This record gives sequence, C-alpha cells and structure tokens, in this order.
Amino acid sequence: MQQLVQLFAAPSRDEVYEQCVVAALDDPARAHKLGKRPGTSRQAVLREMYTHIYRTAAYTQADGAERTEYDQALVGLERARARQQAAADESEWKWQIACGLLPAVILTVLITSGFLASLIVLLTGALLTFALFWAGTTVWFNLRYSLLAGALGISCAVARIELGIRAMAWGTTLHEDGVVPVMDGMIRHLMGEDPDSLFIPNGTSKGLRAPRAPGFIVPTEAMEQLQRKLSHLDEGTIAVCGPRGVGKSTLLEHAVDQADFGFVAQAPATYAPQDFLISLSVRLCQDYMEYEDYPAPEFARLSPFHRTLKSARRRLKALARWSSFALPAAALLVLGVSPSGRSLYGQYKDSASDFVGTAADASWNWVRTVWGGNAAVTSVVVIIAGITWWLSRHDPWIPRNLGRLWARFSPLVGALIAIASLCSVAIDPQLRQLAPQVPATTFLAAGILFVTWFYALAASQSERLADAHLDLGHRRIYAGPVCRFFATFLGIYLLYYLVTTPSTHALLADPQNPLRLAGLVIGILLARAAGWRPRPAKPHLVTRCENHLYRLQTIQTTTNTLTNSTAQITTLGSSHATSISTVPPNFPALVEEFRDLLTDIADTLARRKKRVLIAIDEVDRLGSDAQALAFLAEIKAILGIRHVYYLISVAEDVGAAFVRRGLPHRDVTDSSLDDIIHVEACTLTEAKTILDERSDGHTPHTALLAHSLSGGLLRDLLRYGLQIEEIQAKTRIHELPHIARELILEELSETLAGFRTLLGKQQWTQDTSGILSDFRTLCGHLKASPCGCNDEPLRQALAEFAHQPSDTRPSHDGITDNARQLVDEAAAYSYFSLTLLEILAAPGLDRRSEDAAAQGPYGTHEQLAEARLELTISPYSARTLITHIRKAWSLNDGPHTDIIGSMLRRHSCPLHT
Repeated sequence: MQQLVQLFAAPSRDEVYEQCVVAALDDPARAHKLGKRPGTSRQAVLREMYTHIYRTAAYTQADGAERTEYDQALVGLERARARQQAAADESEWKWQIACGLLPAVILTVLITSGFLASLIVLLTGALLTFALFWAGTTVWFNLRYSLLAGALGISCAVARIELGIRAMAWGTTLHEDGVVPVMDGMIRHLMGEDPDSLFIPNGTSKGLRAPRAPGFIVPTEAMEQLQRKLSHLDEGTIAVCGPRGVGKSTLLEHAVDQADFGFVAQAPATYAPQDFLISLSVRLCQDYMEYEDYPAPEFARLSPFHRTLKSARRRLKALARWSSFALPAAALLVLGVSPSGRSLYGQYKDSASDFVGTAADASWNWVRTVWGGNAAVTSVVVIIAGITWWLSRHDPWIPRNLGRLWARFSPLVGALIAIASLCSVAIDPQLRQLAPQVPATTFLAAGILFVTWFYALAASQSERLADAHLDLGHRRIYAGPVCRFFATFLGIYLLYYLVTTPSTHALLADPQNPLRLAGLVIGILLARAAGWRPRPAKPHLVTRCENHLYRLQTIQTTTNTLTNSTAQITTLGSSHATSISTVPPNFPALVEEFRDLLTDIADTLARRKKRVLIAIDEVDRLGSDAQALAFLAEIKAILGIRHVYYLISVAEDVGAAFVRRGLPHRDVTDSSLDDIIHVEACTLTEAKTILDERSDGHTPHTALLAHSLSGGLLRDLLRYGLQIEEIQAKTRIHELPHIARELILEELSETLAGFRTLLGKQQWTQDTSGILSDFRTLCGHLKASPCGCNDEPLRQALAEFAHQPSDTRPSHDGITDNARQLVDEAAAYSYFSLTLLEILAAPGLDRRSEDAAAQGPYGTHEQLAEARLELTISPYSARTLITHIRKAWSLNDGPHTDIIGSMLRRHSCPLHT
C-alpha cells in the first residue's frame, strides 16, 4: 500500500523505476543475500540497477498494456499542461487569483448574508462579464484567458490523477515482471561462482522443527499411485512397503485425512492379537461417535453421586449464564411492548374471543359427530391417518415434510412481518403530519450517522479485517475490536441524537413504535428460526458403539437379594443373594463383534456415498518378517469387509513376499493383501520441493547435500535439513562448502564411533588390534580439524582407510566374519563420506556438476543418494557404485593428496582469510 501511494505521488518514469528498485531491495528474502560476498552490497546493486543496460532490460520485460497506457497518460498530462500554460501566458493577470476571486466572494456572501444575496452576487458577476465581453476591452481579454487557464487546470488535475493511477498499475507490473527478475539475475551474477551455495536461513523452519506438523504435505508419486488404486477398488487391503523413514506413516495419515471416515492405528511392538483388536474396536467406536457428533462415554472413577452432582453443577452454571442474559432481555422487551400490547388486546379482545369460541365449538361438534357414528367417511379417514402416523415411526416423513415447509415458508413469513412493521411507518397519518416538520439537515445528519454505524458494524464482523492490526510500540491494536467499539459509540450517539432532537423526538414518541419494533424483532427471529432443527434421535449405530465400549472397557456386576420374613411372636426368615458378572470377550467373539459393527458402519456410510479407511501403521517394527507375517495371519480375520479399505504399512521383505505371489510357495500375503504400493525414496526434485515447503532458506545446493546424506528418505531428509540450519547458526558461515564439511564430518564421526562400539564387543588379538587403532586415529583427526584449510592429515587418513579394501590388510587376516563385515561397512561409509566431501565441500560445484554429467549417468546428482541407499544393502556393491561416481567426477582413485584442492580450501577459509 505504501509503495502504491508513493507511485501515485511521484509518477515520473525515473521515479517509478527507482521506487521499484528500492522496494525490491527492501524485500527481506533479497536483502539477506546482500553483503554476504564481496561486491554484493546494497550500494553495488543500486549502482548496477541504475545503469542503462539493466534499466533497459527491466523496461523490456515489463513492456505490456500497462506501460502503453502509462505512456499515453504521461503524454496526455504533458499536452494538458502545455495548453494550460499557453492560456496562462496570454493573460497579464495571475490566473489563480482571477479564478479564485469570484468563488471566494460568493462563499463569503453566502455565509454572511444567505443564499439569496449570494445568488444576486452571482447574477451581477454574470452581467458584468457579459458587458465586458460586449465592449471588448483589455479586461475582458485578460479575464477570458485567466478563466480558460483555470478550466484547463481542471483538465490537468484529471490528467494527473489518471497518470497516478496508470503509474500504480505500471509500477506494479514493472516491479514484478521487470525489476525483480532482472535484479535477481544481476545479484546472482555479482555473487560469482555457485550462487546457490550461499545459504541464508530466514528463520521460518517450523516444518523442519516439527516433522509431523500438519499442513506441509507435498504430493509425491506414491500418493498419486495410492489415490489411483483407491479409486479403482470398492474395498480391499493395500500394503504400503518401503524402507524405514521413507514416509509411509505420512502417506497413511494423508490418505486417512482424504477419506470421509477413518483413523490410523499403531501396531503393537510386542504383538498381542487380542489386545490389539480391543484397542482397534475401542478406537472404531470412539471415532464413529465423534464423527456423528456424539460424545464418547466417560468411565470416570467418581461415584455415581459425585458424577450426578458434577453434571448438575455444570448444567446449573450454564443455566445461570443463559438466564443472566435471557431474563433481563425478556423483561425489558415485555416492559417496552406491554403498553402497546395491552392497547392492542383491548381493541381486538372481543373479536378474538368470538373467533376462538366459534372455532372451539366447531371442533367439538366435529368430534361429537365422528364419535356418534354420523360421519362414516370421516371415521375411515381418521383410522387411516392413525395407522399412517404409527407406520411413520421408522421413516418419519410427516415431521420431515412439516420441517421442510417450516424451513421454506418461515423466512418468507418473518420477512413479511418485518417489512409490514417498517411499512406501517409510511401509512401512519400522525407520522406523516410530523415528518415535514423535521429539517432536512437533521435527516442528513441522521442518515450519515446511520450509514457510518452500519459500515463500522459490518467491518467489525468482516473476516478480512480479523487479522489486520497496527503495532504501536510494544502494543498491537487489532482492527476488529476498534471497529466494534466505534460501531457501539456511533449507535449510542445516533440514538442520543434522535432522542434529544425535538423534531425527531416527536416521531419516536408515537405510541405504535414499540409495537412496530416488536414486529420487526419477531419477524427477524422467525426468519432466523428457519434454520433450527430439533436434535435427531440417537442413531442405532451410536447406541451400539456405546454398548460395545461398555462391553470392552468395563466389568459389570449385578447382585440380586431376596429376603422373606414372617412377623409373629417368633420371627422366621430367609435371605438369598445372586451375583452375576460379565465375562470379557475372547478373541473369536471380538473378531465377530468387530466385523459386524464395522460392516454396519461401512454400509451406513456407503449409502451416503462416503468411504471408510482404516490404516494400521508400524507393522515393520514388530521385528522380523516372520513376526510381521504372523501378525497379518492373525488380523486376516478382520480384513475383507465390504466398503472398507485397509492400509497396512509393512517392511520391504513382506512386500517382496507378496510380489513373488507363490514362488516357490504361497504364504499369508497372498490371501491377506489385495495390492501393494512401494514407497520409493524421494528424488532430488521432490526433496527440493519438500524443503521449500517446510523452510524458506534452502537452495538447490543445500537440498543436494541433505538429499545425498539421507538417500532420499523423508525422515532423514528433514533431519539433515534442520542440521544444516543448526550448523549455520553455530558457525555463522553462509557458504555451502564449509557447511557441507561440518555436516559430513559430524555424521562420519558419529557413525565411526558407533562402529567402534560394535567392534569393541568382538574378540581381538595382538595381531588384529591394529584395526581399532586405525579407528581411533581417524576419530582423533575428526575431532582435531576445526576448519578446512588445514585438514590434509584428516583427508589423508580418511582416504587411506576408505580406499584400501579389508582383504589387503595383514591385520585383517585373523578377525571373525562379523568383525570383518563391520569393518567393510565402516570403510564403505567412509568411502562414501570422502566422496561427498570432495564433491560438495569444494568450490565450483556448478561447473564440476556439468563436467560430471557429461561423463555419463554416474555423474548425475541422483547417484549420490543412490550410493547412500546402496550402503544399506551391501558395502561391496556400494563401493563399486561409488567408484564409478568418483570416476565421473574425476576424483582420485587412491589415497593421494590433493595439493590444488588444499590450496583452494586454505584460500577460501572463512576463519583464516
């Protein structure tokens, strides 16, 4: 808004361009980039943007209809000013004084002597002007051109307003389509090599700090595939498989959110089929009752008396609050309407009583006629009506149709009553006699107050102004409460003005006004009551869910006591007690009850064209694939229900068992699952989209770093994205090579420490203990390397450990197979970390990426994440893939020292430069 005002105030071409440049520089996302590299200061950017080449480029990109209209308005203003100046030059007088003298005289006379005197002055001036025109004197010549200059000045003002409007439109287009893209390209050019390696977080990373926070879902290929499968199936069980952390839980939660009714159930880590089915049944009942807007029963530990007392206290508090508003309002309304009501009752009492008496007599005569058997046809109709009413208890079509009639005609009747109450003002003879006595200024003032009050009330209830606010120091003032206070003040003042003004007080004092106001209120209430519906009876399924919850979550005990006694001289009696306790349902009974209940719920919702979806998550945390298959075998009994979709997240090995489909033998997946979805690791493009959705500061290079370290797994991608921001906040460094070095070495240090802990549990001898020494030496170098300018010992040690296979080391001959496997995995991960370090922690990433991509498919960025995923399968195949990647990137194939790279790192070190 401020920029638009400035564009309107200064609409010249140069000023519009300068304002667009300043507004683009003041944008926080762009201002944070300035000054982070040499030659990218604010002054340097301004100096470049004011050069002819960038100014012309911005004008060219914003060359459209808005610029054409702006140019036309600019030329029109210049022509209007030229004509006005030419007319002013012809006159010897000051045209401003000549044009302003006559209105000033007329206004002065109007204020001092009234309207008639000002009219006489105006006619006199007109006659004098005509006389001067007839005589053709010099006075007429000067007056003529002064008046012409004043008239042309009005056209100049109109042209200036049009130019300001066109300047606002063209300035907006120039800013968005011209200045911003040209400035962004110029800033990238000033940054030099690898502009995307500059990481500047904006502090808006809520999506990374809360990975499961709603509102950050990015559509992926797996989501689209799941939606296609659900749209082609009426019901069924679909397994969702993939590595841990790939986003299966997010996929299930998103699918449940898109369904009409459903929930996500967590599979137990320690599998117990009966407990899981009980929790699933309870969740089904509670969620369905909540879906139907009924509260789930609470099994409180209070006694029945305390529960009743607590409920009564809550109801009394609600009743007291309602009564504190309803009773005074009703009393005031009755007090105000009672005089008019009594007058109306006295006027129509006799005719109303006669009408009621006549209607009552007619009804009684009709009943007597039917009872006496004198109206056989009427008796048949009455019998049919009674039977119809009884049969409509299951399908209450009669109350439903009456409700429809009420909903349709109640607003019309209420509107007619309200309009009739207002229109009665126009036909009241007393008000028609008093209305001409009210001055026009009173009507004008009351109308202005009423319109202002109406707009203030509308603004206080507007959703667009709900979040509008003004910050004054440490206080924040919202527009809604201010408008509400202003509307209240105007309403009170309007009523005070009408009451205290004698002419309007007589209009308000009409005896029929309270009745009119009551009719208006009744009409409005009747129109609003059209939307009221009585609360429907509790559905059968909700009652069944309540009973099922009581069955699952309580143990019910019933005791019956019978006492017999005979009161004689000697008392004889007996007492009998019977206690009955419910038995918890066993697993077959649970299965049967769950299937019946879910079938009824699904059928009910299917008739409403709604879908039921139940997701079972975390099945892959049960442990081995045998336990997961056993879990599927147990819950198979609750699958395959009509109109119900099941989504089950399973591990990759269970998914592989389903894909084999009986080769060489069949298992439980063939009969339990209807289809399967493989959730693949996200691509680099999807990773960039996910990070952009959850954070505003990440660049393609930081997305590449997080994607390469995570292998495309969603959970690790978000974790590494947050770690990149944490490292930047800790080191205060914005360049990717240094952030990548810190992150890669930090992950390598933690991983090697974990491998060393596992290796410590193996058996070692004097000859094989050198492996632990290599680990200790490498970990020591990782801790003693604070910056990248002097890390050659670290890189040399890491290269020697990563490049040399374990079978070529003499100290590896006598170790166990488990220890050898751990050492090979650690060496392969070190090989991967060294590759990432040499690719991402060196300058010129864009240039080197183009060269690597030209070498073949192994030079693409996606291969780095593929290598990370391959490490989870086999260290040997991963080593082969990493070797191909290193060849494509022209990296050393052995533990050699990179002298040129060391000099570049030392030259670009932010700590020692």
